[in-house]
Amino acid sequence: MAEDWYGEASATFGDRLAGAREAAGLSQTQLAEKLGVRLETLEAWEDDAAEPRANRMQMLSGMLNVTLMWLLTGEGQGLDGPPEAMAEPTTDRAIVREIREVRAGLEELDARLGRLEKRLMAGESE
Repeated sequence: MAEDWYGEASATFGDRLAGAREAAGLSQTQLAEKLGVRLETLEAWEDDAAEPRANRMQMLSGMLNVTLMWLLTGEGQGLDGPPEAMAEPTTDRAIVREIREVRAGLEELDARLGRLEKRLMAGESE
């Protein structure tokens, strides 16, 4: 699991950004100041509520010593696992991760329901 800890299936861009920031020993405030963005902006990126522009992505990868591809997908040069301070996820992060898993499952079920409804409607028109 360690090699896939930050992979696309188990982590989001925000998870990888937060992990790389923590591994670099930076607080959110420190990284926001280095990037020249508001703290709220960085928090939104780490919470996956917003995404940085391409130029900020490149700055992030350089400052955090990870590749741009790793930040985006979890593939390439980056972290293999959680920083030591994050070995055990906090309750809040675990809950957020579970919410994301449930949301993904609901989206799959919604798509399946839509396909079934189309099939049903097509059968009625015959």
